[in-house]
Amino acid sequence: MSMKPLSGIEIFLAIVSCGSLRSAARSLGMGAPAVSYRLKALERDLGVDLLVRTTRSIELTDAGRILLQRAAPAFAQIDEAIAEAREAGRATTGTLRLTLPWSAFRIAIEPVLPDFQAKHPDIRLELSFDEALVDIVGAGFHAGIRLGDRLADGMVATRLTPPLMAALSAAPAYLDRHGRPQHPRDLLAHKCIRYKFISANRVADWQFRENGQTFTVDPASSLVFDSFRSVVQAARKGLGIGWSLRAVIEPDLVAGKLETVLDAFALEHPPFFLYYPEQNRHLDLLRLFIDFLSARRRA
Repeated sequence: MSMKPLSGIEIFLAIVSCGSLRSAARSLGMGAPAVSYRLKALERDLGVDLLVRTTRSIELTDAGRILLQRAAPAFAQIDEAIAEAREAGRATTGTLRLTLPWSAFRIAIEPVLPDFQAKHPDIRLELSFDEALVDIVGAGFHAGIRLGDRLADGMVATRLTPPLMAALSAAPAYLDRHGRPQHPRDLLAHKCIRYKFISANRVADWQFRENGQTFTVDPASSLVFDSFRSVVQAARKGLGIGWSLRAVIEPDLVAGKLETVLDAFALEHPPFFLYYPEQNRHLDLLRLFIDFLSARRRA
């Protein structure tokens, strides 16, 4: 249906509710001639008169009475729906759905999660771990977290972390048995735990920097996972050397469960960003989450 009859019906209902064209015009913020013109246009489109107008009052015709009985409840439901939609956008309770890689959770979310839940106990976080890019709108997420070089186009983004260093690590017991590589090419003689991109169906490159130049080493894989969490867990168990972001394994380094190697050749990666579509900019649940994370990052 075209919007012309709908807008005309809204004016017709206002006239009936207010009792006159002039009163309806004031309630709608329109001029009386414009209200009269729109009503006549509606009657012309429908091919029937809806009101009988006199100098003192207006009366409904049979057609007008039918339209009032059927249209008034429908427009009332529309008003209720609009009000509910506005309240949903302003809600400070409910579920906030996010897609993020496990590494982003480990670095940016897990350390502050208890404090966020204590401050906002009525917000339910629904976190879906995924290393691949996700259509957050199509999949029903409010926002996503990814590295800065992997953000979807056309999104609003908020930085969550500083730039992040890569790291190769292994359990100290593994390195004691097999030796500590001194140069990336030494990895060719080691058991290496690699990550495989799910969407691209390929093993991720191991890149390094030396004398200002970036180069790749492709050691044989003793284990391959499609989850960085599994790579870290396998390295922790002494099954070989695995790649991760250094901030992800920092607690294991402090605890002595892992030890990094080849730090002098490590590359720097972009920060993690929280990103979301423009239409979610005014979603209060998301704003509260972003404000909390931003405040903690500044602190």
